[in-house]
Amino acid sequence: MKTTITYKAIVLDLDGTLTNSKKEITPRTKKALMKAQEQGVRVVLASGRPTHGIKPVAKELEIEKYDGYVLSFNGGTITHWPTKEVIFDQKLDPSFVPELYKAAKNNDFEILTPQGESIASSNIQDKYVQHEAFINKLSLIQYDDFLNQVQYPINKCLIVGDPTRLAVLEKKLAKQMEGRMNIYRSADFFLECVPLGIDKAASLDRLFSKLGIKKEEVIACGDGHNDISMIQYAGLGVAMANADDEVKSQANFITLSNEEDGVATVVEQFILNE
Repeated sequence: MKTTITYKAIVLDLDGTLTNSKKEITPRTKKALMKAQEQGVRVVLASGRPTHGIKPVAKELEIEKYDGYVLSFNGGTITHWPTKEVIFDQKLDPSFVPELYKAAKNNDFEILTPQGESIASSNIQDKYVQHEAFINKLSLIQYDDFLNQVQYPINKCLIVGDPTRLAVLEKKLAKQMEGRMNIYRSADFFLECVPLGIDKAASLDRLFSKLGIKKEEVIACGDGHNDISMIQYAGLGVAMANADDEVKSQANFITLSNEEDGVATVVEQFILNE
C-alpha cells in the first residue's frame, strides 16, 4: 500500500509493542527500523521504563547514531540520545509517596521506584516486582523501610499486583490524587504514579515542537492504556493486535501483534512503502 504522507518520526512503546514476550526485537522489525532511520526517520522510544531500562533497546537500534530520542517514565524525562542531554525532566513530589505507600500496603500490593541503575521495592520476592526487573534488565534492592530508604529525587512510583484488584485501586487512587498527580496503568498489573500532567502525548508535543515536526508527520505505536494519549496525538495512531479494545478504539490503524512483527508491518507499509 502506497502512502502520500512523508512521516518524519515513529514513536514506539516497548513492552507489548516493539518487543515480543521474550523482551526481544525480532530481526524483521530491527531491519525495518534500521532502514527507516537510514532514510532520515527519527525513532523515539517512549516507555514507562526508567531511562536505564531503555538503554539496551536504544543501543540495539543504534538511535544514538541516527539522532533519536528516549522518553522514559511515561514521558517524565526526555533525553536526546546522541548527547544524553536531558531536555525535559519532571520529578515526583516526595510528599505524595507516603500516600501511595499506604494505598499499596492497605490493599496488599507492593510498591517500587527506580533508584539509579536499580529498582527498589518493599518486597523484591514479589512476582510482579521481579517481572519489572526482568523487563528493564535492572537489579533489585530490598527496602524494608521503604519510606525512609527512598533516595530522592524520583520520577515515579509503581504499584504492582493482581490485575482485577489493581483496577479497583486505580479508580480509587486516581480520585484521591486528582489534581495532584497522574495515576494510570501501563499494564494490567502495573499502576503508574507520576507527576501531574505527565503522559506520553504531552512530552511528544514538547519534543516535536522543539524539532519542528508536525504531529501529522508522526506515527505512534502502542498497546497499553498509557499509550492512548500518544495514539490520539499522532497523525497515524497505531494499536497492536494484542492491545485492549479500549486502546484499539482510539487508533487509526490496527497492526499485527508484538509476536507477529506488528511494528515492522507498520514501518514497511507507511514509511518504506513496501
